[in-house]
Amino acid sequence: MPDDKELLSQMLKSIDIEQFSEDIAHVEIHGNKVLGLKLVEGLKVESQSIEDGINVKIVVEKNIHIRNPVRFCFGMIPENGVQKININTILEENSYASFIATCTFPNAKNIQHLMDAKIVLKENSTLNYFERHVHGPEGGVIIIPKTIVYLQKKAKFSTEFELIKGSAGSIDLDYSAFLDEDAVVSMTTRIFGRASDKIKISEKANLKGDRSVGVLTSHIALKNMSEAEIINEIIADGIYARGHVDCKEIIQDQAKARAIPIVQVNNKLAHVTHEAAIGSVDSKQLETLLCRGLTEDEATDLIINGLLK
Repeated sequence: MPDDKELLSQMLKSIDIEQFSEDIAHVEIHGNKVLGLKLVEGLKVESQSIEDGINVKIVVEKNIHIRNPVRFCFGMIPENGVQKININTILEENSYASFIATCTFPNAKNIQHLMDAKIVLKENSTLNYFERHVHGPEGGVIIIPKTIVYLQKKAKFSTEFELIKGSAGSIDLDYSAFLDEDAVVSMTTRIFGRASDKIKISEKANLKGDRSVGVLTSHIALKNMSEAEIINEIIADGIYARGHVDCKEIIQDQAKARAIPIVQVNNKLAHVTHEAAIGSVDSKQLETLLCRGLTEDEATDLIINGLLK
């Protein structure tokens, strides 16, 4: 087994990073152990190893605006293992931060990545959270992240989940958000399923506050024998609450897809819309690209890449 320094080096190499610049805050967790930590003013990170995982608390202090994105790297270099992370994140009043979290399992054959996250955004705070996954070519990983987000008055939260390399394996993504007045949430998921990948996405926004806004976007491409089930739900209680669900899935070969948009409006002054589409690559787009000299495979890949950007 490599030592901690070598594990950290391999993790960063797998996401094409040699080292971070001095003004970038970053945290690296391999398995259930923190290997690297660099903080900036107004950012606090505490960790505690427990019997079956690790607890992490992140705080962005009141009135602090963190200029550069904070980088998180979660992962495991061995082929087998379990990573269980419990994260409690708090952004205090009038604070701002962007987090980029990269989860890397480049050699996975039997890896479980379990994450239980709670995020509290206090009044007028903003958090942009980008989660990017790097998997091995054969999948071999089970991803089960569960996140609950509480947005106080005028808070804003956006999250993007994307698989940027490798086979998905098994993904069971569960996000729920609860919004007070004038709060805004945006959730976006982009995944390309291959081979026998199994993908389940559940996203829910509870627009409890007046004038709260929620947008749920899922763009999924599937080929071979992969399968996906997408559940997007918006419940609007607040006066003038606004919401929209956008679910698009492209399937090829023997892939299967199921989309379940759920819209519930409990206030006559609220308004929620939804759009769901499942099918093959658009024939008109395909014909246009074929006329420009691309092969069918090249044209299909270009259309799918456009969907997932």
